[in-house]
Amino acid sequence: MTTTEIRNSYLLAAEQAVQLLAIGEVAHCWQKESVLPGMSVGGLAGHLARSLLQVEWFLDGRVVGAEPVPPVHYYARLVGTSTPDSALNVGVRARSEETAAAGPTVVAEQARAALQRLTERLEREPADRRVAILHRPGEEMLLDGYLQTRCVELAVHLDDLALSVGAQNPAPEAALAMAIDVLVAAARERHGDQAVLHALARRERDINDALRVL
Repeated sequence: MTTTEIRNSYLLAAEQAVQLLAIGEVAHCWQKESVLPGMSVGGLAGHLARSLLQVEWFLDGRVVGAEPVPPVHYYARLVGTSTPDSALNVGVRARSEETAAAGPTVVAEQARAALQRLTERLEREPADRRVAILHRPGEEMLLDGYLQTRCVELAVHLDDLALSVGAQNPAPEAALAMAIDVLVAAARERHGDQAVLHALARRERDINDALRVL
């Protein structure tokens, strides 16, 4: 995909997230458990909002010229994604609840304002722009690669949050397609093509649950 296509896909998905975060059902269910065990609706909303907020934070971070991490490797190397009490998931929940602590109105407004700024800012950033991955000190990604990972997060968690509050708000098709491409490529890197083939066509031989990346 081109830089323009990636950025437009991200912005369309981010707009869907902003719309979902602002509906009354999300605020009403803020303290209730979401469809993700151990995470409140507020925490899930905070996590979704961070797919906008973090883009700004990372753009403002200091880059030092490290070899950029590709989006596929960003996910392929994750450990403990399906274990609720893994260090990865504990950290995700903590950061999400920290964002959610501001409350539904503030979180929705923060996301809306971030989208407005990013819509203008992403038009100005060059194709070779890098961003610092702040929660992994010393690591960097190309901006467009990072936006592909945010399309994964937006596609997955738009679905999670909508289901949690009984709403209908699927991600745009372009973001869904990008998310699938990244996650399948990550599965191939993590398990190899034979395992992914089994997961797709011979489930009885899928001993590694090869398509489960997150």
